[in-house]
Amino acid sequence: MPIRRDPFEDPANPSKIMQPPVLDHLDRKLLRLLRADGRMSNAALAAAIGLSPSACLRRLRLLEAGGVIRGYTAIIEDPGPQGRTTVIVQITLEKQTEDAFNRFEAAVRQCPEVCECYLMTGNADYQLRVEARDAADYERIHKEQLSRMPGVARIQSAFAIRTVVRGADPARLPEPA
Repeated sequence: MPIRRDPFEDPANPSKIMQPPVLDHLDRKLLRLLRADGRMSNAALAAAIGLSPSACLRRLRLLEAGGVIRGYTAIIEDPGPQGRTTVIVQITLEKQTEDAFNRFEAAVRQCPEVCECYLMTGNADYQLRVEARDAADYERIHKEQLSRMPGVARIQSAFAIRTVVRGADPARLPEPA
């Protein structure tokens, strides 16, 4: 694949980089590759999308600076029976006001066992992924933390039996448009 000129490089001033207004097919391909392997080297990324390493790195930095790439993380495999129990929790608030949402969200950020929290449409206001040592530990989290969060009207919990899909499986990611 031939190396192409970076379209975000200003031809009049190659050291000045213009902000991309929208993600193009190279950005989407770069993001797809990083979802599949966040540790892929810049040289490998550049070769895969057909840009020079310096152009690829500039594009990557723009995606980071623009907030498209918010960070990098490691996906840790559950170590087995001594591992953690995943609990999916749906929370319904007493009121659906901006103040109620802000107060709940500030409180949920302080709970270290909450790994993910989503504002939802549908019957529940929030969906959480909680990690606990076991059912007794989740009971403690439920009683001492979740039920005491501001504005909570109802909590529904479901224990995960096993993980079927976790992280970004490259075979499941959509092709860039």
